[in-house]
Amino acid sequence: MDEPLITMDSPEESLDEDGYVEKIGIPSALIEKSFGDSLKQALKKAEDVVLRLDWRESMPHPDQRVEYELWTNSNDECGIRCDEQMTFIKNFKGHAQILERGGYTMFTPHYITWYCPEAFKLSSQCKSQCINHGRYCAPDPEQDFGVGYQGKDVVFENLRQLCVHRVANESNRSWVWWDYVTDFHIRCSMKNKTYSKECAEDVMKSLDLPVEQIKKCMGDPEADVENAVLKMEQELQVGQGSRGDVSILPTLVVNNVQYRGKLERTAVLKAICAGFKETTDPPICLSGDLETNECLERNGGCWQDKEANITACKDTFRGRVCDCPNVKGVQYRGDGYVFCEAFGPARCTINNGGCWSETRNELTFSACLENQLTGCQCPPGFRGDGHKCEDINECKEGLACQCSGCSCKNTWGGYECKCKGDHLYMREQDVCIERSGSRFAWFLTFVILAALAGAGLAGYIFYKYRLRSYMDSEIMAIMSQYMPLDSQHANEVPSEAQPLRQTSTA
Repeated sequence: MDEPLITMDSPEESLDEDGYVEKIGIPSALIEKSFGDSLKQALKKAEDVVLRLDWRESMPHPDQRVEYELWTNSNDECGIRCDEQMTFIKNFKGHAQILERGGYTMFTPHYITWYCPEAFKLSSQCKSQCINHGRYCAPDPEQDFGVGYQGKDVVFENLRQLCVHRVANESNRSWVWWDYVTDFHIRCSMKNKTYSKECAEDVMKSLDLPVEQIKKCMGDPEADVENAVLKMEQELQVGQGSRGDVSILPTLVVNNVQYRGKLERTAVLKAICAGFKETTDPPICLSGDLETNECLERNGGCWQDKEANITACKDTFRGRVCDCPNVKGVQYRGDGYVFCEAFGPARCTINNGGCWSETRNELTFSACLENQLTGCQCPPGFRGDGHKCEDINECKEGLACQCSGCSCKNTWGGYECKCKGDHLYMREQDVCIERSGSRFAWFLTFVILAALAGAGLAGYIFYKYRLRSYMDSEIMAIMSQYMPLDSQHANEVPSEAQPLRQTSTA
């Protein structure tokens, strides 16, 4: 038919076990009826027909700046459609930001909402899916009003993302929208139960976005009035000129014409590049190389340790990612956005493991313990959380030098105790003792030592006497067994002085 082009949509997801619909991969394109008739005539004549789809011919390209818009959604639990648009945003972010920074393009995000009929504004369905008393609504993410997040939660975030772009655009940083949406999807997902206002504000702060200005732009979602931002979005959904109505998500519009190619990084870049007037193409359209480093500005909104020159920002072809680093064999862990901490045996070698450390008078104390894989602990003599430690004044707090006659002096990380006079301080016992004894003590010591020496000598003499007597008696006993003693055989041995008796025989 000769009529304005309409929006085409793919069938609903098939639920059969073969997934028949998902397997269909026929490309399609919308053409004018007159062009279709000419193709038919050529085929009837049995001519060879070669058809080339060329964005350079079909895409309006009036000037040196391309204006394009993406109709999307902050809901991340709507299945294949949500996954498709978020994958595209993450992959195309690098290209989009280069084009936007260079002033080659003007990008605008949009979000579809619908309104609740007047007769149903007070129903539970409308209250759970709409804000501003039924004026702006979105479907329930889980399709179950009693489970999980509600449709109005999606509208809240849609409105917030619109205001992020508006406020960022006012400060000539419109490209930050791509960072915010990407980071919000990673950090504040419905699956992880972090899809919330608090998480969104954390993302805004990490990107240096003015939270209060964005809140002011959003207005009061509970008020029974029109919201200027969302009202404009509903008006823009209606077809204007050659663009047509926007009825499906995601929808890309380039130079006021709906893009009908694959929502993929390279394909979309080609479509945008086709929208430039001849000879005004930016370098990115003429080269396959993408040179950018988002970490150079505000560290990409990622965690960093400026003192140690360590960052979680990593620049990639598709844009920056916030991932805790591995530095000189020391692994850091965390979310990469708000914090990263070193862990492992070698963590204290880099920036003291992120723990407190201070040096005074060539004496250094540290809260990083090498025998612990994580955490910080103030050393003895200090108190704190390990990231900040303060010296304990043991003297003032009565923790040391409690002995009689002691004086206390606080030192860096410890204390010193001093006794009166020439006394010596014993730290373990917390007592003072005399460094040198008195004369009486010396005399008494001498007497005791002399007595001990005398007793020892007497004992030695007595021991030697007893030992000799014992040996003598033992020797005598042994000898008596082998030879007679004089006292036993005196009558048997003749005396030399006694003459022998003479005898005679008859």
